[in-house]
Amino acid sequence: MRGSVTSQLFDLDHTRFPHFFQEKPWDVLTLLENQFDAFIAEINTSYTEWKAGIWISDNVSIAPTAFIEGPAIIGPNTDIRHGAFIRKNVITGNGCVIGNSTEVKNALLFDGVQIPHFNYVGDSILGFKAHLGAGAILSNFRFDGKNIAVRTGHAKFDSGRNKLGSLIGDHAEIGANCVILPGSIIGKNVQIYPLVSTGGYIPAHTIVKKSIFG
Repeated sequence: MRGSVTSQLFDLDHTRFPHFFQEKPWDVLTLLENQFDAFIAEINTSYTEWKAGIWISDNVSIAPTAFIEGPAIIGPNTDIRHGAFIRKNVITGNGCVIGNSTEVKNALLFDGVQIPHFNYVGDSILGFKAHLGAGAILSNFRFDGKNIAVRTGHAKFDSGRNKLGSLIGDHAEIGANCVILPGSIIGKNVQIYPLVSTGGYIPAHTIVKKSIFG
């Protein structure tokens, strides 16, 4: 992977918080956990504090059966559907969908992300117009509880975190009932077929049809 991990995965024009991203984008997740007020300080007057610690922008739809635990920032034109469960430290961009029985915690969603049906997104970053099919899971914890390693194609890093889901690049498509292992990097425009379990580093524009671990 040439260039920074961040630039290879994400178009920073599609998040309100580009300056929080450095060489190792997973460090944003630590900021979400420990310095969420820094993100709140960056939002503009189009956001209002809907409930304590929960900031929403214009044209946000929140189903009465959805549950949002602050702190959270919900971007404009976002649809929070029936039974959605948002568990602290979550930011959505413009035009996102968090749908039926989907659970999200400690995550940043770029503009246009869709996680519409029975998904789990923990300790993850999803790029512009990334999409999870029904039942797709971004696993975020090792069985042994050890810190999670991140591979970038030419290097391996200790993330310093024992909970880390996936970094999903712009326009990636994750099929129904996939399981993505902790610490995975899924490149831009990757397509993963339904029912696949995979992890590690998957380069941009790859099509994954069977379970692989690397």
